[in-house]
Amino acid sequence: MVTKRKVIVFDLDDTLYKEIEFLKSGFRAIIKAVSKDFSVRLDFNEIYKLYEEKKNVFDTIIEQNNSDKITKKYLLDRYRNHFPDIRPDNSVMKFLERLKNKDAVLGIITDGRSVTQRNKLKALGILDLFDDIIISEESGSNKLSEENYFYYVSKYPDCKYYYVGDNVRKDFVIPNKLNWQTFGIRDYKFLNIHPQNIDVPVGYLPDKWVDSVDLLIL
Repeated sequence: MVTKRKVIVFDLDDTLYKEIEFLKSGFRAIIKAVSKDFSVRLDFNEIYKLYEEKKNVFDTIIEQNNSDKITKKYLLDRYRNHFPDIRPDNSVMKFLERLKNKDAVLGIITDGRSVTQRNKLKALGILDLFDDIIISEESGSNKLSEENYFYYVSKYPDCKYYYVGDNVRKDFVIPNKLNWQTFGIRDYKFLNIHPQNIDVPVGYLPDKWVDSVDLLIL
């Protein structure tokens, strides 16, 4: 029996690493930039507490420092465009390398800005492991667009297709519709940026849940 080649497409944030680490890295980048450009000292713990309390961090920074130079655009630019201090779990890296060595096609479909998402992939050290990367700002379409998935079906025909993600609002509904096998990374430690509320229609849920990427059986 001939086994079909596997095309395994991943989400990025809160799937291949924890996005909360990017957020922390972004806050540190802002603290460094504000200190250098405006001689304003910010405290990481105070900023992170604002985030935990669900307050508007950037607006609060501007209000507390009463500055017409520190703008929201300035803060957003430093947050989105910094090169992040993030690392993948060693088990995730080894798992991706094993898949690659088995001649699987590895892909990414992620929503976000080009610079931000590519900086994340470079910082994680996994950019070269992926054959194809689709980022919404570059493609002009998000995860809820079928064309992103048809791209893989067209480029790699007659394969078995998988999608691995975490966000039930948008990660699984289209690949489910196209009869891909879908896996959800369970937020069992409640660390995800977006709470994983699974009270959604069945079509939005993955076929299977696992606690981490390296526990996938493909």
